[in-house]
Amino acid sequence: MKMRPLLGVAIAASLTLAACGGGDSSSDTTTPAAAEGVDLAAAGCPETVILQTDWNPEAEHGNLYELIGDGYTIDAEKFRVTGDLVSEGKSTGVKVQVRAGGPAIGYSQVTSELYKDPEILLGFTSTDESVSQSGGDLPTIAVVAPFNINPQIIMWDPETYPDVKKIADLKEKGVKVRYFNGAAYMEYFTATGILDKAQTDGTYDGAPASFLAAGGKDAQQGFGTAEPYFYEKVLKDWMKPVGYQYIHDAGWTAYAQSLGGIPATIEKYDSCLKELVPVIQKAMVSYLASPERANAIVLDAVTQYNNGWVYDAGQAAAAVDQMQADNLIANSPDGTLGSFDIDRVTKFIEVAAPVFTSTGAKVKDGLVAEDIVTNKYIDPSIKLG
Repeated sequence: MKMRPLLGVAIAASLTLAACGGGDSSSDTTTPAAAEGVDLAAAGCPETVILQTDWNPEAEHGNLYELIGDGYTIDAEKFRVTGDLVSEGKSTGVKVQVRAGGPAIGYSQVTSELYKDPEILLGFTSTDESVSQSGGDLPTIAVVAPFNINPQIIMWDPETYPDVKKIADLKEKGVKVRYFNGAAYMEYFTATGILDKAQTDGTYDGAPASFLAAGGKDAQQGFGTAEPYFYEKVLKDWMKPVGYQYIHDAGWTAYAQSLGGIPATIEKYDSCLKELVPVIQKAMVSYLASPERANAIVLDAVTQYNNGWVYDAGQAAAAVDQMQADNLIANSPDGTLGSFDIDRVTKFIEVAAPVFTSTGAKVKDGLVAEDIVTNKYIDPSIKLG
């Protein structure tokens, strides 16, 4: 389960809300007629394409909200946004529903939700989670990778530690590193000697209180698309930059927030995915080029859900900028946006399988990249310019 930070500090939100939002999505069952272009209904997609995220609405999910057309509805009790599924502004003949995760699903793993509710077509999966569950009861296959690099980071105070430039530098200083207990990447860091086990602390709860109380002496996990902006621009008790390194750059190269499904669902909707995945790829391109409309839907949902998640337009815009500045969303080595680098996944399996096996996870014997990811549905012509 990916744990996002609970930034429990009030932010003065400046929201540009989509005027078409609001209401109860459960009352709207009309399926739109496809305009000239992609016809997902004819391709065998369900009347409503259900997509499960792993956290509250945020810019990291912007490509999914980009799929939602005008006239969408919000179910604030079930934390769902439903609307016409559009591609490049045209209806595709079906609806799409984006579901919030995290607290909305009791912090359940998205993979568990896929198995509990077979109506969910695709949900957020990660390569490390897929490896760890490959030999168990919850195997998944990812079909498109919106993020080329996992946004997760370890962060520290550069004023306290001016010589620290990467995670491994924290070892020499003996810096305490807080993280969410059970995070697989930390097992990797300690097993390979990047960090000492004695300096790690699995008590991080997502709030900034411990970091602030340490006065810059401790490091902690976070997300490059969230904490650096929040701590410097919003958190009144800090208001200065943080240093950080992505865990990807420290050797844990799992794909994160990829869209995947259970094998039976992928097989059942094979013809649908051949048309849907390129639509998702195009939405990724459109969102980065002009994120304002999708971000407005995100902010509208945050406001209507009113569940304690605090998020504003400034943070959404900054997240998009960071995604591009740090190449978190970028073309794969084959030049395609959203495809998996099979060599990278293969090498990750070699690194991760022993880590998971040591923790008691059931890794499939002879696991190969094609067991957990596929480029079958990717349109290789879709790329960032």
